[in-house]
Amino acid sequence: MEFSQNNHIVKLCLQGMAMEEQQRTEEAGNLFLQAWNKSTNDFERFLAAHCIARSQQNIDHKLHWFEQGLKLATALDNEMSRSAIPFIHLNIAECYEQSADLHHASKHHALAKSCTRQPSDAGPFYHGTKASLQPGDFLTPGYNSNYQSELVMNHIYFTAGINGAALAAALAKGDGIERVYIVEPTGTFEDDPNVTNKKFPGNPTKSYRTESSLKITGEISDYPKLSQEEIDKWREKIASNNGKIIN
Repeated sequence: MEFSQNNHIVKLCLQGMAMEEQQRTEEAGNLFLQAWNKSTNDFERFLAAHCIARSQQNIDHKLHWFEQGLKLATALDNEMSRSAIPFIHLNIAECYEQSADLHHASKHHALAKSCTRQPSDAGPFYHGTKASLQPGDFLTPGYNSNYQSELVMNHIYFTAGINGAALAAALAKGDGIERVYIVEPTGTFEDDPNVTNKKFPGNPTKSYRTESSLKITGEISDYPKLSQEEIDKWREKIASNNGKIIN
């Protein structure tokens, strides 16, 4: 199942996070519980459990929900959930530390370290841009960021999610046509740290980056395009974001 901001559970979680930013914690907690109660599969329950856990003030309740999330991530056993497991173990370890249970805290720190891995996603992979390219061409790092124009990027970014590539194409600089290419990494790659374990656990958008080049093997023309209103909202969000890009 591909992560999508159009998913009803994801929307509820995002609304709850917006309430948290406004210090409306009770309303946020209610939205997270709604997300859990309305979830229809383990993927949605996994996302909701994480949101509930991070909103808990009681350490025992926080630990319970992180453990729920760990069980669901383990049961899902896909690239998205595997990327979250080390992070969940660290959250559980922190709970035990706050409870002065150093034995279990140490155990989960060790499990977090042992679960750290190189992404094994087999693709297909996509890259969204406005550049006109052909199969056989290569995309390389070293260009200015679409989101911080003064920043020269050390990596080239890609995704296994078509919606993420469509968003990247819509937000890319230039006057060209939005294009989503099928790409093939020529070297090792890693989870994109700018999205991994941020609002949601792990790398649900299956976003990656590499210092090597990406080879274009084809182009997708039939993909869900964003409306101008959606693009404008994303541009406003990016303009108001003071976060630093991890380069």
